[in-house]
Amino acid sequence: MRNKMRILGLCLLFGIIGLAACHKRIAAPGIPAAPSAAAAPAPPGPPTCTLTAEPATVTMGQSATLTWTSQNASTLTLQPKLGTQEAEGSTSVTPTDSTTYTLNLTGPGGSGECDARVTVTPGTPPAPSVEESNLPTTPAAANAKLQDAFFDFNSAQLRPEAQTALTQDASFLKSHSSMKIRISGHCDARGSEEYNLGLGQRRADAAKQFLVNLGVPAEDVSTVSYGKDRPFCADNTEECYQQNRRAHLKILNQ
Repeated sequence: MRNKMRILGLCLLFGIIGLAACHKRIAAPGIPAAPSAAAAPAPPGPPTCTLTAEPATVTMGQSATLTWTSQNASTLTLQPKLGTQEAEGSTSVTPTDSTTYTLNLTGPGGSGECDARVTVTPGTPPAPSVEESNLPTTPAAANAKLQDAFFDFNSAQLRPEAQTALTQDASFLKSHSSMKIRISGHCDARGSEEYNLGLGQRRADAAKQFLVNLGVPAEDVSTVSYGKDRPFCADNTEECYQQNRRAHLKILNQ
């Protein structure tokens, strides 16, 4: 009986001790629990950007506008040779050649870049050469620059002085490449009309071939024979006959 009472007392004692411990762990009413530690902020990410060019293709001498935005960047540099920039902005550029523009970024999270290309196409054609700019402005002035080739009687062979004249003609025509010419073959009044048409054609063809051999484009030269029609002189003299035996050059697009 005495042992039972002792065991009962021990159980009662342990129960009181447990209740006291639990009571200490429960916060008293009206007293807030201690706050937990605040979470650390996330580190910044790497810098990023966008860069656009409008228009992306320009004619030489025209301008394009570069526009950009960025995130997480503390320093922005626009290349080539456009220097430090704000986090967002735009600028006008007038490149002389096709150019790739690059925006370089640095920030707490590292570095980055973005780019945009402006393509430059040729502008207006270059100014004409001195010779081309001195092209005579009237048909009479232009044709006066050309010399005819004269022939012996009943011949389509180019004489030395005819070759000299045609050599000067070739130099003039090559320096004025826009010109188109027609060479007409002529004969004096002697002989049949049919024979002189053939002779006149041979004279015109001989003059054309000489010019082509010196570099005048064949497609720029046409030929025709008038035989003994359309004479330059109507007198029945040797001097007049000589004037009619010729290959006559005429500019067509003047």
